[in-house]
Amino acid sequence: MAITEIKASELDPQDFIRTKAAEISETVGKGCAINALSGGVDSSAVTMVGHKALGDRLKTYFIDNGIMRDGEPQRIVDIFKKQGVKVEIIDAKDKFFRALKGITDPEEKREAITQTFYKDVFGKLVKQSKAKYLLQGTILTDVDETVAGIKRQHNVFEQLGIDPKKTFGYHIIEPLVQLRKDGVRKVAAAAGLPESIFNRMPFPGPALSARVIGEATPEKIRIVRQATRITEEELAGVKAFQYMAILHQDRVTGMRDGKRDFGMQIEIRCWDSIDARRAEPTKLPYDVLFGLSRRLTTEVAGVVSVTYNITSKPPSTMEAV
Repeated sequence: MAITEIKASELDPQDFIRTKAAEISETVGKGCAINALSGGVDSSAVTMVGHKALGDRLKTYFIDNGIMRDGEPQRIVDIFKKQGVKVEIIDAKDKFFRALKGITDPEEKREAITQTFYKDVFGKLVKQSKAKYLLQGTILTDVDETVAGIKRQHNVFEQLGIDPKKTFGYHIIEPLVQLRKDGVRKVAAAAGLPESIFNRMPFPGPALSARVIGEATPEKIRIVRQATRITEEELAGVKAFQYMAILHQDRVTGMRDGKRDFGMQIEIRCWDSIDARRAEPTKLPYDVLFGLSRRLTTEVAGVVSVTYNITSKPPSTMEAV
């Protein structure tokens, strides 16, 4: 079924929230629904719309999969507590790392995370809550990229002929699927979320595992998490759509103390874009790049090389995998 896009320029966010809240309320009826909050703008917006529709009958969880940013779970829980939304943290780190063990192919990593999330972790939460519906923040760009075969987004099913009820045991409601990122930001702001959320950079569904080329081991995630923190600190003043640090698989030759240091390489990407369909590398000043490189090679043990991606999307994509 074709999805009718609502462009950000034509969007009345308050009317959108009222309409979608009414639709959710009618669909769920007197029952309850469940959703996962990651802290990104999409999941945050859908959480607020869902709670407007259902109140305490929407059970919201933060799945701590071990591959998020440093300190992310509690930080997001605290933000939503101020919005009157209770969020429960579910520790699922061991399950996700077991699912990722030995996998190097990007699409296989995405699928392992998808299956672990929907079948194992969320499947159990659905049974415990007796919820028949899952609210999720799928947006139109997710659908476009998946259907076009660019990359499999973890939250796209029906458009690929996958019946969530038959596969996972519950129905999925996607209130934001007509919007792109710029429209979702308007909805999140209208729903009362702080700017730290509604203007937040996009973050991939597979989280930091999408920023490790090759197997996403706990050690490699630790390295890219540290590199992510440094990158986000150094580029915080840059007006860009998104920026990230990527850990490459191959080791490269470097030098420390006059000796060879066969170490790791971090790739930095920074993008100017509106809706993520097309993007250009941000023209970062050299002193910014140099300062970032210096911190990464001195503070992240084993890093001997830092590169900056200067390829447009297309032919590149915003994430490395």
